Amino acid sequence: MALTMSRENYLKIIYILKKANGEVRSIDIANYMELSKPSVCAAVKQLQTQGYIIKAGNGIIELTDRGRSEAERVFERHCFFEEKLIAAGVSPEQAHADAARLEHAVSNESFNALKKAGLPAGS
Repeated sequence: MALTMSRENYLKIIYILKKANGEVRSIDIANYMELSKPSVCAAVKQLQTQGYIIKAGNGIIELTDRGRSEAERVFERHCFFEEKLIAAGVSPEQAHADAARLEHAVSNESFNALKKAGLPAGS
C-alpha cells in the first residue's frame, strides 16, 4: 500500500524530531504538528502495521530502515525545494509551505532530473 501525503509527513516529522531531540513519542508529534494525540496515535499505529516504524513499550518511536529511507527521501525533497524557492526570492514562510506540497507532488524521475540539472542557488 502506497503512503499517503499525510503518512509521508508523519515519517518526515519523526525523522526531524529524532534528529533534534534524540527520541520521539506520540505527544511530540502531536505538539509539533498541532494535532490531537488520538489522531497521531491512529497514524502511528498504521505506520507501525505497514512496517515503517517501531513503537517500543516505553512509547519511544523509531523509524525502521524502510521508514528512514522514506523519511529521508521526503526530507531531501523538502529541503531542495525550499532552498530553491528562497533563492528565487520567495519568502521563507511561503517557500516552506510550497516545499511541503512539492515534496509529495513531483515524481522520482522529475526530482532526479531537477537535481541533476543542478539549478544552482539564485539561478
